[in-house]
Amino acid sequence: MTEHRPQRIVIIGFGPVAASLVEGLLPAAASGQCAITVISAEDHLAYNRVLLAELAVGAAELEHLGMVDPQRLADAGVEVRLGVRATGIDRSRRRVHLQDAGHIFYDRLVFATGARAVVPTLNGLNFDPHAEASLPAGVFALRTVDDAHQLRETLGAGRRIAVLGGGVLGIEAALAIATTGAQPVLVHHGPAPLGRVVDADGGALLARNLRAAGVEVVSGAKATGIHKDEQGFAGLMTSTHGLIQADALLLSTGVRPRTELASGCGLPVGRGIRIDEFLCADTEQRIFAVGDCAEVAGQPPVGLLAPGWAQAAWLSRHLLQLDGSASSVPLPAPDFSASDVLMLKGQGIELTAAGDISAGYWDEPDLQATVYADPARGRYLKIVTRKDAVTGFLAMGLPQTSAELVLAYERGTALPEDRSALLRLDDPATEQVSAIPSDEDQLCRCSGATYGQVAHAVNAGCTTVTQVGESC
Repeated sequence: MTEHRPQRIVIIGFGPVAASLVEGLLPAAASGQCAITVISAEDHLAYNRVLLAELAVGAAELEHLGMVDPQRLADAGVEVRLGVRATGIDRSRRRVHLQDAGHIFYDRLVFATGARAVVPTLNGLNFDPHAEASLPAGVFALRTVDDAHQLRETLGAGRRIAVLGGGVLGIEAALAIATTGAQPVLVHHGPAPLGRVVDADGGALLARNLRAAGVEVVSGAKATGIHKDEQGFAGLMTSTHGLIQADALLLSTGVRPRTELASGCGLPVGRGIRIDEFLCADTEQRIFAVGDCAEVAGQPPVGLLAPGWAQAAWLSRHLLQLDGSASSVPLPAPDFSASDVLMLKGQGIELTAAGDISAGYWDEPDLQATVYADPARGRYLKIVTRKDAVTGFLAMGLPQTSAELVLAYERGTALPEDRSALLRLDDPATEQVSAIPSDEDQLCRCSGATYGQVAHAVNAGCTTVTQVGESC
């Protein structure tokens, strides 16, 4: 009888999604059913990129960002090669070539290469879409621990830090920088930050709230290049506002999936590595992709952790089934859909939005737009409904109302006929009676953890946030 050889699973990349995939495979690795090798170009074990802004401003330390237990990996026999770059894939021989001229064989290969920061086409910057950017001194793109450490060294009281990009990450970075005593300048192209989410009134209020939090806002700016002196970056050149002087520049202009390795070995690539609904990139079920590098069944990467973790959880079970190590009962059809609910919190600013709020009062008979504004208190609400079901909303400064709207939007449930009843949820003088979340409703947007998972963790004896996080 031929002895069964452990399935060799090679994972390229070691971000949060890859860490989740390894976690799902860990029991099988510990029992000898599979042998896992992780190849990571970074020198750090998997960490939470969502907290990089906090790391940069000193509000968190690196150990707070870790997402794996190195001892558990070692005990299960997981080999992690840090600081090693994969340079090519030989699909016929099933091996991954490494930068040190070595190679490693695989039975199943998983791309978890994530995405790199988009470097805009500005005079003075390298904007090669398929290469790691070599940025001049004083210019940063906050994607790695090293980026955060470099930005931290730049911050200081009174120093002006230009942030290019008015999306959620740019805003959150600017708000974090403001807490250090530095002077963030948020520069963006649209009429208001979060221009694809807010309407005119909501955008005006958001800009005002940002300024109150210590963030200078420059709207409608068209950046053309960077100005440098003998120390490095000295200002951002624009065709609309002239030279915006600053001591450093933080780029927050989006991300681009890392697909060059996949493309180089003949795999189809579009807005990401093209994979089917079962996360498979080839016809032999040898190569898979997850996370920010993956275009699943024609859907581009969404850049959120929750769907990436759902992919990792499903793929860990699927890989073992392919090897015959797990139950032969077919897995249920995967669902990697992501909610489009957006949340922004920081420095007293609280904003939640979802769907489409572009409808006016008289656009369609079936559409109803409801607006409430209290600029003096930083509050704004717009709800668009179709037959009482929420199709879009924007809420600022109304946390309880926001929570209620999120549940109604994601469940498709009807709102009360009197929309003003929602506003009473944020009135401290009114007894709050909110909808009761179900076990399937999400409690944590970053992790995708549900109310039911957290309740189960608490009932199982977890008493701290860390314990609940590990359980979920």
